[in-house]
Amino acid sequence: MTSARLRFRLPLLAALLLFTIPLPSAAAPPEKDYSFGLIADCQYCSVEGTGVRKYSMSDQKLIDAVSHLNRLKMKFTVHLGDFIDRDAESLDIVGPIYDKLKAPGYHVLGNHDFSVADSLKEGVPLKMGMPGNYYAIEIKGPAPRKARTWRFIILDGNDISFYAYSIESDGYRKAETYYHRNNPNAPKWNGAIGNEQLAWLEDELAEAKEEGQNVVLLCHFPVYPENIHNLWNAPEVLAIIDAHPVVKAWVNGHNHTGNYATRNGVHYLTLKGMVDTEETSYAIIDVYDDRLVLTGVGREEDRVMSILSGRPDSQ
Repeated sequence: MTSARLRFRLPLLAALLLFTIPLPSAAAPPEKDYSFGLIADCQYCSVEGTGVRKYSMSDQKLIDAVSHLNRLKMKFTVHLGDFIDRDAESLDIVGPIYDKLKAPGYHVLGNHDFSVADSLKEGVPLKMGMPGNYYAIEIKGPAPRKARTWRFIILDGNDISFYAYSIESDGYRKAETYYHRNNPNAPKWNGAIGNEQLAWLEDELAEAKEEGQNVVLLCHFPVYPENIHNLWNAPEVLAIIDAHPVVKAWVNGHNHTGNYATRNGVHYLTLKGMVDTEETSYAIIDVYDDRLVLTGVGREEDRVMSILSGRPDSQ
């Protein structure tokens, strides 16, 4: 009752102002910096397929995904490997579809991308329009807000493998030696990242730290959690990630059922394969200062991945 009496004893002008001055509202949520697209395991070929793998449907799924991503004005899109299932001719079908993306479209190499004639294996990255088997891109946020620059590092998990090289090649013999020395029971359809590429990765991460960048690592193969699809040298790669807090996420395909876990503040995300079932699967990632927000399409699940400003150097 007291407050009511005091309100009506105010001078008339002050009373009128109470009704004309807008009350402060809650702070508006921060705007996203930009969005990018992710597709895993399109794995197209003209064969109808059996079970959950619908190979010959993947070209139409890719057409629909490209059309959708173009409407959303992505900053870029990455396909996470196994663009085809087999045969170089398959690249001539899905390649032009992917090239219709209005924003840059990047590729990660998968094991099935080398399911071509031995004479064509070396030329696969060039055929897919890649600048190299592994490379990095830097993406800046909106200039007025001085958003943090992110470094996206594309890795080649086929570096040491049986399928990326002709059977008579030094690369194949190197894979045989590595496999029998280190992974005699691991699936031969996985691979490993070699020492030269690992040294390059460490240089990229050190440079990202100097420039105050966050990093997302993209590979066809997972490294965590423990899984039959993981890189042969996943523990070695994890040790590098642990030592570089600039890494905020590892994103991959290969395991078509999908997966997700966190370790030492890093998000390990496996996207579901587009090729599986009649329903599509891909994702849109919105980048914010403090999180990555995944919106899944089709079978892919929505997810919010918080970005820690700091994390332990090692576990």
